Amino acid sequence: MENYKAFLVELKDGVAHVQINRPEKLNAMAAEFWQEVGEIFAWVDSTPQVRVVVLSGAGQHFSAGIDLNYLASVASKLGKDVGRNALILRQQIKELQTALNAVDKCSKPVIAAIQGYCLGGAIDLISACDMRYASADAQFSIKEVDVGMAADVGTLQRLPHIIGDGVLRELAYTGRIFDAQEAEKIGLVNRCYADHSSMLGEVFALAAQIASKSPLAVQGTKEMLRYARDHSVEDGLNYIATWNAAMLQSEDLRIAIAAQMSKTAPKFAD
Repeated sequence: MENYKAFLVELKDGVAHVQINRPEKLNAMAAEFWQEVGEIFAWVDSTPQVRVVVLSGAGQHFSAGIDLNYLASVASKLGKDVGRNALILRQQIKELQTALNAVDKCSKPVIAAIQGYCLGGAIDLISACDMRYASADAQFSIKEVDVGMAADVGTLQRLPHIIGDGVLRELAYTGRIFDAQEAEKIGLVNRCYADHSSMLGEVFALAAQIASKSPLAVQGTKEMLRYARDHSVEDGLNYIATWNAAMLQSEDLRIAIAAQMSKTAPKFAD
């Protein structure tokens, strides 16, 4: 694993801990974040030893969102021609979208562990994760409307599949801050915990449980769920039939059935 400027990355017992590491700036998402997140999740995808990812933020906050200095650097590239400016901005937005698409498209489950601020671009990030958990001090906001723009890196496209449409519209139109308890109530997070430490303990225990399963079964399940989100039921059924025509021949199936019958813990190859 490389040394990253915006992240700390560790791998232990099949669980990769990807930690946003800019606590002195509230883990704001600067240029290095957007460059490195794609690289990290490409590594996750291509490394069989990684079975699950826990995504967290160092310090007191998960992330305060996109770094305003980074936005200013983008603005500095603009000139007087509206058409050319539009091309520059569109390309920049697509690059940011590609970075977070790497999280959504990652073949391994990604679990977000959230404390403190989770604002603006951080909502885009957690909406690309499989599951989200929060400590009681977490504060959320779809903040973009307060800086005069519509969220453009995935929140408005992914959250309708996670929380109710009416609730999403309220949060996106107002930009209001909501707490961990409300986030749990609306389904944005699966569960909230009393403090950061207990949340991380439970999240890593969950990650370990997932990592103990057949990686082919877990990755196949994620692929099917992601495909079903974007396709019809008929398309999804056809896809899983084709997928399992191959995967049901895996050695993992024999190992899992044998473990069930013998009441022992199965061990699967990476």
